[in-house]
Amino acid sequence: MSSEKAIAVQINGIGRELSAPANETLLDCLRRHGFFEVKSGCEKGDCGACAVQIDGEPVDSCLTLAWTVEGRSVTTLEGLNDTDNPHPLIAAFLEHGAVQCGYCTPGIMIAAEALLRETPEPSDDDIAIALSGNLCRCTGYTKIFAAIKQAGEVLRAGGNDD
Repeated sequence: MSSEKAIAVQINGIGRELSAPANETLLDCLRRHGFFEVKSGCEKGDCGACAVQIDGEPVDSCLTLAWTVEGRSVTTLEGLNDTDNPHPLIAAFLEHGAVQCGYCTPGIMIAAEALLRETPEPSDDDIAIALSGNLCRCTGYTKIFAAIKQAGEVLRAGGNDD
């Protein structure tokens, strides 16, 4: 049995101290600490369901050891869902019906938010590349692409204070 280590980390803008054994993935650690919006899919980095942002960059939490986020900032889908100022991706996904079963949605939104921060007016190719690590078996991606483009329009128009 490995001993647990305390990890000081910012999760969704709030300072937290998590505990994790040296061999625990960030996915397992986050879920054990109540962050169930981070989904467990393939557990080998193929599906993107477990995607979170570490210091603003999307990563598969199933491939990241928890102790590596010491002193860093982790964002999950919950970090985009400020009830006073929700991210435009959330409204756009709902409006376009881009959510079907919803299992892939947290990881896709994490990747899409990072894309829109870097490329406010993404092309279809930009979106395809940004989502290349995310697998969705329900939607066919057409509605997801439309939602991401709409969210980009809202952000460019100043529709979110973040």
